[in-house]
Amino acid sequence: MSQFLDKLKANLEGENVRVVFPEGVDGRILKAAIELNKTDYVHPIVLGDHDEIRALAEEKSLDIENLEIINPVNCDDKEELADAFVERRNGKVTKEQADDIINDVNYFGTMMVYTGKADGLVSGAMHSTPHTVRPALQIIKTKPGVSRTSGIFFMLREDELYVMGDCAINPVLNAEELAEVAVETAKTAQSFNVDPTVALLSFSTKGSAKTEETERVRTAAQYAKDKLPDVPIDGEFQFDAAFVPSVAEKKAPDSEVQGNANVFIFPNLEAGNIGYKIAQRLGGFEAYGPILQGLNQPVNDLSRGCTTDEVYNLALFTATQALALKNGHE
Repeated sequence: MSQFLDKLKANLEGENVRVVFPEGVDGRILKAAIELNKTDYVHPIVLGDHDEIRALAEEKSLDIENLEIINPVNCDDKEELADAFVERRNGKVTKEQADDIINDVNYFGTMMVYTGKADGLVSGAMHSTPHTVRPALQIIKTKPGVSRTSGIFFMLREDELYVMGDCAINPVLNAEELAEVAVETAKTAQSFNVDPTVALLSFSTKGSAKTEETERVRTAAQYAKDKLPDVPIDGEFQFDAAFVPSVAEKKAPDSEVQGNANVFIFPNLEAGNIGYKIAQRLGGFEAYGPILQGLNQPVNDLSRGCTTDEVYNLALFTATQALALKNGHE
């Protein structure tokens, strides 16, 4: 276990952050929730039909006696959450429609977060990314001044730690949007007690090639620096110039990054998705995420191929985000 994950646990001790898991009828989710319930880091809330979850627990020989389980279809809070959903959607749905929509576990769980009945949500083991993210965009919405959510990965190998984004959500971004991702990623890193040095990546370093693509990254880097002047942010960089000091000395000698970047912003989703998976599969890094950022409250999306350990760890990240928001950090 890396020191970074140990630090997350230490910071969460005694907090019992309430994380809702809409997919309680999935064995991986149920196992992770049971393990989390043994800690004082996270208080898991599992959604689903009680009989179905009990049958799954018996099949897997799991003890769910002390686990909080809520069935959205017939729970006491359903009426309250449906009314709150109607109000939040500002006339776009009727009460009758809301009663039906709130039966969806992802909508129900997201409304629990919105109304303060939970502090964060982890889903995606059984549902697609749009099915997980859409309720969050409709209900929780992005923070003031943030136009869109984005997805980052924390990449860990022993005690090496890097942050990569956007690797999950936005296929193409203009310069202003790319700058916003860089700024939000730096802020997310800070909320996890990581001191960010941010590099915006391209196939060019400081004008070595001039195309519409490289100029977009260069402009985004300047926008981001203007928004976060106290954080080292620069670009455009080829990866080696961002990561290797001796290369940076030759290619970008005047840059404040100096080849010491630990936060990497990719120019588009295609590059980001390929990049983090190369680091994961060839470089031996553990990839934690995608961690969604830019939302008013934390909602995170699992891969449908996730393991129980990945569910458990994403809950720790979600709880850390919730705690940072509670303590007034972005």
